[in-house]
Amino acid sequence: MLHLISRRMGSLVARRATAALTSSSVRMSSHEVSGAADMSRPMYCDRLDTPLPDRPYKEELTAADKSLKQKEKGPWNQMTNEEKIALYRLMFCQTYPEMRQTNVEWKTVIGTFFIFLGFTGLIVWWQKVYVYPPAPLTFEAEWQAKQLQRMLDMRINPIEGFSAKWDYEKGQWK
Repeated sequence: MLHLISRRMGSLVARRATAALTSSSVRMSSHEVSGAADMSRPMYCDRLDTPLPDRPYKEELTAADKSLKQKEKGPWNQMTNEEKIALYRLMFCQTYPEMRQTNVEWKTVIGTFFIFLGFTGLIVWWQKVYVYPPAPLTFEAEWQAKQLQRMLDMRINPIEGFSAKWDYEKGQWK
């Protein structure tokens, strides 16, 4: 078994190595293998507690973006609101109100939880009805009352147990 696992791991590593050598994006069977991200460079992320990310949102600028960046160096009162918004969107992906906006993902999570809970309940019910045998007679209240009376009549463990807590003269628990 270990031999099979090691052979499978060897073939996976060999495929991964050849995919990395060929190009940044290669189509292998049914999986798309993309080039690895350079984790040594700063990453962009929108966070409420970090007002200035490590890098701008758009690093590759188009010709229109470059002209807008040149216009940024001049007086801002000559720029339109759309140009100011476009400049903001070059640096940031989301505004603070967009980041604070609530999402409805919690509804999906709770719904999925209840679906699995209901499915589990159905499985437990099915097992109780079709799999498990009926409860033994010793679980019935009448049987347990008779068993208790029998133990008291036999005076089982009269020093510290059952019989020690029963008053035989009055016929009740002490």
